[in-house]
Amino acid sequence: MPNKFPPQIKIPATYMRGGTSKGVFFNLTDLPEAAQVPGEARDKLLLRVVGSPDPYGKHTDGMGGATSSTSKTVILSKSTKEDHDVDYLFGQVSIDKPFVDWSGNCGNLTAAVGSFAITSGLVDPSRIPDNGVAVVRIWQANIEKTIVAHVPITNGEVQETGDFELDGVTFPAAEVKVEFMDPADGEGSMFPTGNLVDDLEVPGLGTFKATMINAGIPTIFLNADEIDFNGTTYNGTELQEAINGDGHALTMFEVIRAHGAVKMGLINDIEEAANRQHTPKVAFVAPPADYVSSSGKQINANDIDLNVRALSMGKLHHAMMGTAAVAIATAATIPGTLVNLAAGGGERQGVTFGHPSGTLKVGAETQKQGNDWVAKKVIMSRSARVLMEGWVRVPGDCF
Repeated sequence: MPNKFPPQIKIPATYMRGGTSKGVFFNLTDLPEAAQVPGEARDKLLLRVVGSPDPYGKHTDGMGGATSSTSKTVILSKSTKEDHDVDYLFGQVSIDKPFVDWSGNCGNLTAAVGSFAITSGLVDPSRIPDNGVAVVRIWQANIEKTIVAHVPITNGEVQETGDFELDGVTFPAAEVKVEFMDPADGEGSMFPTGNLVDDLEVPGLGTFKATMINAGIPTIFLNADEIDFNGTTYNGTELQEAINGDGHALTMFEVIRAHGAVKMGLINDIEEAANRQHTPKVAFVAPPADYVSSSGKQINANDIDLNVRALSMGKLHHAMMGTAAVAIATAATIPGTLVNLAAGGGERQGVTFGHPSGTLKVGAETQKQGNDWVAKKVIMSRSARVLMEGWVRVPGDCF
């Protein structure tokens, strides 16, 4: 008697850490034919790979880690763009809902794109030195921007081990420098409202000063000391449990995010925010202050320029999203933004900011052209390594 349940299929895949995130990487041509093009089949496949939607919030039956940092997927292919090596498409998989958000990039996983592209044969061998640094030109297809990854090479192979330490990552690894070129969002101007600081009216909560910027990823920055939920005022030194354990606070942040998304022109109605969880991000800033990081490391106020806390997919991030770090660096170098003012104001070429896991240094090149600000590039260092490679298996009828 034939089995009415089709067997599992296996798809070549690599599980990688990039920065403070990890995800499942695919070569486009390795995907089943129906999933090689955007659409329902691709989304259903990636949802099943990660293990979503999961009402238990654990991703027990998939490759996800039930956090915004670990429910990620990447599809790479040889670039169709001139002067680029690889096309990079990022899918943020919802944990508890059946959808994949394609609206933005993952800056952390970008650090792993270059090495995956090299080891997968997507980069011309003539561009890879026997020893030194391979410059991988990445076309970020979600946001249509160029990113350049500087990948260390030893004896013709990607060098993954090293002594570079990144707060939020347990073990040291090789340093990968990443340049986000012209990072202002392609959907419009860097400041979609035309203002460095807006009054963001949120019915039922009040009016907040907000810097809303499209750089790296659309981001709404607030002042920590203006946020007061049920008598709790934030100071910018919060760790995950202080916010993620407070359901009321998370709901309020989502309401603020939805209204900010409307004001930024990303959605037409706040109801649309539920289907656009990945963007925009919401973050809050504060002047430097001492705190103890999630690993127990003492962070001293005199070692940082400001504190920043950011939410991703409805929860406070355990460190900092790479794309949000791009937004922080860009805003910090523009006098008058809330990020710049929290860092002390004035002109600067970058900042070192505190986040729940420690600190991060980012640099940016911005300039004013007429009435508009333009970001030339943002630079930061991350690390990446392969965690597992082989095949991922899913039921043959899941897509």
